[in-house]
Amino acid sequence: MDDIVKAAMAKWPNVPHCYGWLALDARGHWRMRDETAQHQNSAGDKIVHAALLAFINRNYLHDAEGRWYFQNGPQRVYVNLDATPFIARTETDLSMVLHTGDVVESIEAAWLTEDGQLVLQSAGRIAMLDDRDMTQAMALLECDGQRASDEALLLWLAYRERRDRDERGARGEQTDAPQLSLRYRDAMVELGYVARSQLAQRFGFVSLPLPNSAS
Repeated sequence: MDDIVKAAMAKWPNVPHCYGWLALDARGHWRMRDETAQHQNSAGDKIVHAALLAFINRNYLHDAEGRWYFQNGPQRVYVNLDATPFIARTETDLSMVLHTGDVVESIEAAWLTEDGQLVLQSAGRIAMLDDRDMTQAMALLECDGQRASDEALLLWLAYRERRDRDERGARGEQTDAPQLSLRYRDAMVELGYVARSQLAQRFGFVSLPLPNSAS
C-alpha cells in the first residue's frame, strides 16, 4: 500500500466505503461503473490511464470477508469481480503475469472449469487465465508425459464434470479418463476440476460485495 494512502487513512479513518463503482472483468481490465452503468447493469468504461491503473494495482486488497477493494486514499472502493480476484495472462515464452503486473513465479495448484478455463493458485492468489490465452496455454498441459491433445482434454472435462455431479464418483469411481497436468517452469501440477459457478465459494472471495455482507 502506498504511504500516501496510509497517511490519508490515518487522517480520515471513517470515510464511508463505496460499492458498485469499480469492476474487474474476466480479461483483467479495470472498469469504472458510473450511475448509468450501474442502472443498466453494464460492464462500465475500461480504465486506460496508466498512472491510475498502477495506483489501483498497488493498493488492491481484501477484507476478512473475502471482499476485494481498491484503497483510494481514505476510502475503500469495493470491486465487482466477473471471474476471480486476479486474472493471468501468458507471455510469448509461456510464462504468466497477473493483471496487476506481478509475475507468476510458481503455480501451487491449478484447475479447469467445465468450459475449459484455467484457474491458478500462485502465492496464495487465485487467478483465472484470460480466455484469449487458453490456446497458447494448451502447450503447458500434459497427459501421460505428452502434450495433451484436444481429445484428451475433452474426455477429461466430460468425466470430471460428470464426477462433480456424482458424489459416488468423488469417492473413487474407476475410470479410463486421462490424468492431466500443468507444466510450468519445469514443475508439474496435477489439474483439478472446479465448476465456474462454484469459484467464489470454493476459493473464499465475494463476487459482488455488499455492505456488511459476504454474499
